[in-house]
Amino acid sequence: MRIAIVSDAWRPQINGVVRTIESVVGILRAQGHEVEVFGPDRFRTFPCPTYPEIRLSLFPASRLRHMLKLFAPDAIHIVTEGPLGWAARGFCRKRAIPFTTAYHTRFPEYVRARTRMPLGWGYAFMRRFHAPSAGMLVAAQSIRDELTAQGFKNLVPWSRGVDIAAFRPQPRRPLDDPRPIWLYAGRLAVEKNVRAFLDLDLPGTKWVVGGGPQMQALRQRYTDVRFFGPVGSEELSARYAQADCFVFPSRTDTFGLVMVEALASGVPIAAYPVPGPLDVVTTPKVGALNDDLRMACLTAIGRDPADCRAHAETFTWAQCAAQFLNALRPIAPGTWQPAGRRAIPDAAS
Repeated sequence: MRIAIVSDAWRPQINGVVRTIESVVGILRAQGHEVEVFGPDRFRTFPCPTYPEIRLSLFPASRLRHMLKLFAPDAIHIVTEGPLGWAARGFCRKRAIPFTTAYHTRFPEYVRARTRMPLGWGYAFMRRFHAPSAGMLVAAQSIRDELTAQGFKNLVPWSRGVDIAAFRPQPRRPLDDPRPIWLYAGRLAVEKNVRAFLDLDLPGTKWVVGGGPQMQALRQRYTDVRFFGPVGSEELSARYAQADCFVFPSRTDTFGLVMVEALASGVPIAAYPVPGPLDVVTTPKVGALNDDLRMACLTAIGRDPADCRAHAETFTWAQCAAQFLNALRPIAPGTWQPAGRRAIPDAAS
């Protein structure tokens, strides 16, 4: 099966969306499927306002149309609601081609955090984007419940997984930083609510892994916190394994893949009782959820690493890939005209 995945989030970005796509694509290719990811790396781009590290495709419709016709996929999945997502949606609707979409980001909440735009406007935008989708893939049951209440249709469960070989418990090594180590890993952006963690009065040392538009300001304000910046998978795995508790302060995530990676490393979770954490920390054996984040931290830190690891092992990328494949809607035979070549451009000229 030839599968086209269109995403505004792709390498070199490092986030849960990209890791999810990479993991699913790897499994599908190993099963013999031909998968192409059409990301911003294949288009001319411009920096995203308020978040210049993210590049958005500039007028991608014509080039994307050309590449999709060359590839002639058997199914199309649209990951994001950005310029590439809208271009792919328009391409499919004009030709009556079925497609699936995914809800990776609580876009209305993110936009409100940055611009104070009313939530109703954001949800109207999202309903319009996803309404023609043959299936809207959503990771968390709590998010599916929210979206149903907001009038979304055709919601499809889509779990997440974790690489239990890459993220695993490791021997504790001597550290210069006093324990306990409280770790946050993820984007440093306003919607992630990182300051709620950094403002906590906690014993030991706070570690922060990741980059984003708030990184410089947070470094300057919180001089007692260790900031490691963006790191590769190997160092990220090591940071997880050396931590005593993973703190997830976001109130706007749809899932929070980093929490499962921390659990796979034997590290308990402290978070707010909101969608995302509610779907990951489903037993008190692996963490604590509390509207008082400090209390959640102090409660979670005593959890058994073996229980955390065992819980993480219930999240598998194989199940995630199977759900994705089953959700795809086949494109009718004869939709694509025969083409003399199938070479797809790798990057924008």
